[in-house]
Amino acid sequence: MQVILQVDFPYQGPWGDEMTIAMNELAESINQEPGFMWKIWTQNQETQKAGGIYLFASAAEAQAYLQKHSARLKSFGIPAVNGEIFEVNTALSQLNQAQFIK
Repeated sequence: MQVILQVDFPYQGPWGDEMTIAMNELAESINQEPGFMWKIWTQNQETQKAGGIYLFASAAEAQAYLQKHSARLKSFGIPAVNGEIFEVNTALSQLNQAQFIK
C-alpha cells in the first residue's frame, strides 16, 4: 500500500532558487531510495521551516527513509526532524486529482 511521508524541520535557508542549487545533489540521491515514487519539496521562509511530502510504495520503505533522512539532517545541525507516515485513501485522492504511480 502506498503511503505519504510528511517531513518538516527548522531551516535557516537558502530559499527558492538558491535552495534548488544547494539541494540538487540531495534531490538526485532521493530518486535512488527504495520504494521512492515522488517528492514535493516544501519551504516557508517566514516560519523558517522546510521539508517535503513524499510518496513511497510501502510504510516499511518510508520508515527506513525517514530514519536515514533524520540522521542525515541531524548531522547537518538540524536539531529536530518531524516525520509522520500516512496511509493513502486512493479513491478519495483520485477524486481530487491525485496522480499516483502504479
